[in-house]
Amino acid sequence: MSLSNQSRNPSASALATLDRVAARTPDGRTLFENLSLAFGRERTGLIGRNGSGKTTLLRLIAGLAEPAEGSATRAASVAWLSQRAEPGPGQTVAEALGIADAMAVVARVLAGEGTEQDLAEADWTLDGRIEAALADVGLDGLDPARPVASLSGGEQTRLRLAALLLAPPDLLLLDEPTNHMDAEGRARVAEVLGRWPGGVVVASHDRALLRRMDRIVELSSLGARTYGGGYDLYAERKAAERAAAERALETAERDVDRAARDTQRAVERRAGRDRAGRAFAMKASEPKILLGAMKERAENSGGREERLAERRAAAAAAELAEARERVEQVRALDIPLPTTGLAAGRTVLAMEAATWDAPDGRRIVGPLTLRLTGPERVAVTGPNGAGKSTLLKLMAGALEPTEGRVDRPAPSALLDQEAALLRPDDTVLDGWRRLHPEATANEAHAALARFLFRNTSALKPVEGLSGGERLRAGLACVMTGPRPPQLLILDEPTNHLDLDSIAAVEAALRAWDGALVVVSHDADFLDAIGVDRRIELRPSG
Repeated sequence: MSLSNQSRNPSASALATLDRVAARTPDGRTLFENLSLAFGRERTGLIGRNGSGKTTLLRLIAGLAEPAEGSATRAASVAWLSQRAEPGPGQTVAEALGIADAMAVVARVLAGEGTEQDLAEADWTLDGRIEAALADVGLDGLDPARPVASLSGGEQTRLRLAALLLAPPDLLLLDEPTNHMDAEGRARVAEVLGRWPGGVVVASHDRALLRRMDRIVELSSLGARTYGGGYDLYAERKAAERAAAERALETAERDVDRAARDTQRAVERRAGRDRAGRAFAMKASEPKILLGAMKERAENSGGREERLAERRAAAAAAELAEARERVEQVRALDIPLPTTGLAAGRTVLAMEAATWDAPDGRRIVGPLTLRLTGPERVAVTGPNGAGKSTLLKLMAGALEPTEGRVDRPAPSALLDQEAALLRPDDTVLDGWRRLHPEATANEAHAALARFLFRNTSALKPVEGLSGGERLRAGLACVMTGPRPPQLLILDEPTNHLDLDSIAAVEAALRAWDGALVVVSHDADFLDAIGVDRRIELRPSG
């Protein structure tokens, strides 16, 4: 979390303005250029594919980075809330809220140890404001002395948001604020932003949160486009734009083909006339001066026809280039999951009074009894700390139950949100071959190519993969082996994906004929993959 300096803004109504800015990566790749945007007292959703520059854009607005070209100015206080911020050693809730010193002043006064300066500085509204801020983000009653490191990632994000509620900036910038949050945390963040009195710019793929925005700004290879309204209106307009651009591209391609055929016919007609003229001249039955005039007229006529056809072809080619520029030239993510042939009546998982206790004796899961039959789609839901990830590990065999029984008659695979089955120092190819040592190099390359890891892409280090690439690599490893799973177990698969990648994963899982168990707090995702049963967990104790 960081506050930017204030500076003069050329727009009187804007809190922050970007004027023809460009941003580039350290290796010189352009993220965006000639981008002009103004941000006022409205809620703006910032979306785009991973790598399009959303975080960079937020940092430019906040003044935490300088543009490669153009200018970024601020006319108000601006605060940045990053995705994750590691707490300092021993940092307490009070320190994270920025009120530790103020609380100490009040404590000294109440203990009769306060100085005259303490009496002047004591903030007697502090307790009430802290209580209200923590309640707003769903952290009611949180002990100010509690170590921040003991909170979950989602709780830490909400705590940092509560700190801003104590001294709200004019413009708030948030980078994926609902990642790693349960349904309650997501709802709390949405409610806080809905009441925020100033401006908000939030980079997110959380469609429920984006529906509450006043406008959507999309970063793409074509620049930045602004759409009034929330996510659903954006999606509708974007689909219409893509369809229109694709139709225009098809028309332009047909026009280029037609112009090429016209040019070829003009060349062939002129060649035919030339052959006929030479044959006529060979008869020598006409005066040479007449033959010369006839030749000149034929050449002029044929040349004009060819030049006209060439101009038409050039115009058609220019229109085609413009049409291609209007269509994003980004290869679509396609995930070709193999068929399983799973019979509708086959049991893929059975749990009988299964429990799992932590080494200190705390009950984390269970007792739980359930049976999965055929290609069922099951969602495991519940707040953070309810044991969802532990349950998935029990299902997959990564953990064995403390009591009860888990039967796994069908092959299964567990893929968590970090694709932990891949080692950071592996390449994608290394990871695949380590998991399938019996396969040849050609078989490995063929399997990875189906998931768009072709040629040198298969040699990318795992630690450098984007969220979408990491999930795709994990799926390639578990789905293309000699015995593909009939039960796929996914833990928060969409946390690090952009909206286009989420749509691709949804399409792949919706079409797949195997069984699914999924932990996700994304209601849109669960609806899209056809979940037909839910298992809700609650924290023990």
